[in-house]
Amino acid sequence: MKKTSLIDGSQIYCISPTEAQMLYEHINGYLNHDFIKIKSGDTIIDIGANIGVFGIKLSSMFSNVKIFAFEPVDPIFDVLKKNACITNNKQFKVFKWGLSDKNELLNCTYYPNSPAMSTSNPDMWGSNKELLTALKGNLENAPKNWWWAKYIPHFFYPYIVKRLRKNPQQIKCELKTISESIKDCQIEKINLLKIDCEGNELKAINGIKDSDWDIIMQLIIEVHDINGRLEHIVKMLKDKHYSVDIVKEASLKDTSLYNVYAHR
Repeated sequence: MKKTSLIDGSQIYCISPTEAQMLYEHINGYLNHDFIKIKSGDTIIDIGANIGVFGIKLSSMFSNVKIFAFEPVDPIFDVLKKNACITNNKQFKVFKWGLSDKNELLNCTYYPNSPAMSTSNPDMWGSNKELLTALKGNLENAPKNWWWAKYIPHFFYPYIVKRLRKNPQQIKCELKTISESIKDCQIEKINLLKIDCEGNELKAINGIKDSDWDIIMQLIIEVHDINGRLEHIVKMLKDKHYSVDIVKEASLKDTSLYNVYAHR
């Protein structure tokens, strides 16, 4: 299991060091948005936790924060579990299942060279165009210590994308609904629900019973705007009396990816 240093100097376990550093940049983007408020003692649900960068960051910023992190893919979960331990936050709890609109076992596609791309919806990466656009955006908005990023010629990007998608593996994963997870984990209040599950975000939201929406105060959702999904999710949240803000990260400006923030 590898280790890498983040921009703040902290060290974490990872599968891909560069990906872990970029995930940290995305997390900082979440926390720099004034629409969302987090404080000590809050309960955070992290769906699609990956290696746990969000939980690591929150554990360093707030005391007594409760984190429930969900990651279904075995190799990624092993790193998440290790990172939860090094935070010394005894309320950072990890669970090896993903979230959907029903309880089921499903094959997920795991990309060893780019674990964050792993998904139960591999069709979303069916074209290299979106990946090339995302790669370009990430390199143009890279962490400050990536001095080398500007020296990578554009003609080399397709080779990088090919490597990211190399040797995919099919891994059987357990999926549950959010409401089933709330029940199993005995969660009484959710100060923030963060959903980043690589194309499965609408199914995850559809797995919330009407009665459980009452305990969810804030949400951050990465939305893949496919077939009007962004508009549908925003309308759903507004109908449930949330105020909503839509943000396009600079690194993802030419992709179909949006961050949706909601609070009551």
